Amino acid sequence: MSAVFDNNMKPNQHLEVHDILKWLEEDAMVDVENAHMLRTLAVSAEYRKKHPLEVIAERNWVNTETQKLLTLEVLTKWFANRVGLPFVRIDPLKVDVAEVTEVMSYAYAARYNVLPIKVDTTSITVATAQPFERDWEPELSRIHNKEFKLVIASPEDIRRLLLEFYSIAKSVHGARTSSDSGGGNIQNLEQLMQLGRSGKLDANDQHVVNIVDWLLQYAFDQRASDIHLEPRREMCPVRFRIDGVMQEVYQIPAAVMKAVTSRIKIIGRMDVAEKRRPQDGRLKTRNEDGREVELRLSTMPTAFGEKLVMRIFDPEVLVKDFRQLGFSKKDNDIWQSMIKQPHGIILVTGPTGSGKTTTLYSTLKLLAKPEVNVCSIEDPIELVEPAFNQMQVQKNIDLDFASGVRTLLRQDPDIIMIGEIRDQETGDIAIQAALTGHLVLSTLHTNDAPSAVTRMLDIGIPPYLIQSSVLGIMAQRLVRTLCPHCKQPAEISDEAWKELVHPWKATKPKQVYEPVGCLECRDTGYQGRKGIYEMFKFSNETRLMITKDTDIHDLRRAAIKDGLQPLRLSGANKVAKGETTVEEVLRVAPPPLES
Repeated sequence: MSAVFDNNMKPNQHLEVHDILKWLEEDAMVDVENAHMLRTLAVSAEYRKKHPLEVIAERNWVNTETQKLLTLEVLTKWFANRVGLPFVRIDPLKVDVAEVTEVMSYAYAARYNVLPIKVDTTSITVATAQPFERDWEPELSRIHNKEFKLVIASPEDIRRLLLEFYSIAKSVHGARTSSDSGGGNIQNLEQLMQLGRSGKLDANDQHVVNIVDWLLQYAFDQRASDIHLEPRREMCPVRFRIDGVMQEVYQIPAAVMKAVTSRIKIIGRMDVAEKRRPQDGRLKTRNEDGREVELRLSTMPTAFGEKLVMRIFDPEVLVKDFRQLGFSKKDNDIWQSMIKQPHGIILVTGPTGSGKTTTLYSTLKLLAKPEVNVCSIEDPIELVEPAFNQMQVQKNIDLDFASGVRTLLRQDPDIIMIGEIRDQETGDIAIQAALTGHLVLSTLHTNDAPSAVTRMLDIGIPPYLIQSSVLGIMAQRLVRTLCPHCKQPAEISDEAWKELVHPWKATKPKQVYEPVGCLECRDTGYQGRKGIYEMFKFSNETRLMITKDTDIHDLRRAAIKDGLQPLRLSGANKVAKGETTVEEVLRVAPPPLES
């Protein structure tokens, strides 16, 4: 561990405001008069409670050379360079909280405001904002017999994460201790088939409550779309899906995981005692900004206990403009022309997690005017939206999609949304609704838009009803978008471009971008997701092609002739605009049916 010590700095010295101001003046970064004024103020007790970098950042000074604002992050990066240590922005997802909190106690870490962030076989990396204050190092070096490596991090981040890491570690440890003292905590297939009760840890135990609160807030902070709690024999992983990719965030002891699952089932109004059958539930909470967030819960029995998945629905996504969702101007024009029709069926297709729900809810919210009655039948209701009337399928009382649509038709609707057309009965009643003057929106699970026609034929819907009722079909996928902070220009080979657009012709862009990875995107190179879309608006020619012997290849060729842009071409446009990469589009978009 090495640092560039100022000649006047003493070992184990606590940096004060005047020390930092002196360096800033030497580097000609601050106005001398401003620095002098702050020196006179900084002697007060109020200023001495804060880190010098925070005190200076609060002044909102501008760098006298670059004319850029001296924010806390800018100052911390400069400070790291000044003392010759690496700067890090701590990514909580990459810190093994259970491991780093074993390095030193919370009281010890808080006393020196240092935070262990990485432990390996030979060294321990510790984040600090006081690199000359090292009284803690000799004693810990003897205990752990490892080298300590210092890095510089924002004092604000260290203080916040110090409390967060040690709080969750304390809660997990406390919950585990309660469980160990209460009885057996082994969860295996044999016990699962008994009464479903093992261990004595209470779901309302304050430690468990703290873990659940932290878990939900952490997921909101990290922009997760799903939370997975996965039971194992001993240590159970907690994983988040962020931008479509799974990332492990924590390991929880098996008995504690069981209590956490029970706690979530309680607040989700699910049957806590029933552990052998899958269950669905929902809960609503608020994030730090005070915005309501809904979560859909689903449990599944596994060999080591109940697996719980929470899908997060942020109502804010529904107010997005369609262009923000990823629609091109052409896509938006076609979609608007379809949803403004007075009656007919519009289908949205794609696999689970492709953004169908967001598209449909955003569309319904746009259509739900005071003069229009919008109703939906869903399984389950994914997001409660006050702008329209929602009904949930309940198979235990024989309320399925078909009977639900029949009920909705007696409710004087103008627009009906059917969660999914799964069988002939639902398809027939949806078509009858469209033919009797209602606009119907629904989903199907198919690879592309033209395949939805053959899917409807397969479930037994007569071709003449498809011809007369379906307005159009949209297929969609979600691609990760390149991080704007670190993406860099790149060249694309002829082979890669040909693989993306084959068998269609599209001009290769002169320049594309590639992912790099930075602190903003956690070194993934991607940040956020957008949709790519395939719009199939029925024309007179394509309607006539829909028969019981419809050839999907001929139908697709005719649709492309009428203006359908395949998913891969839609993705290619986003590649050309520098929004995503060829690899990302190839990952999510299906290959063409014909070569």
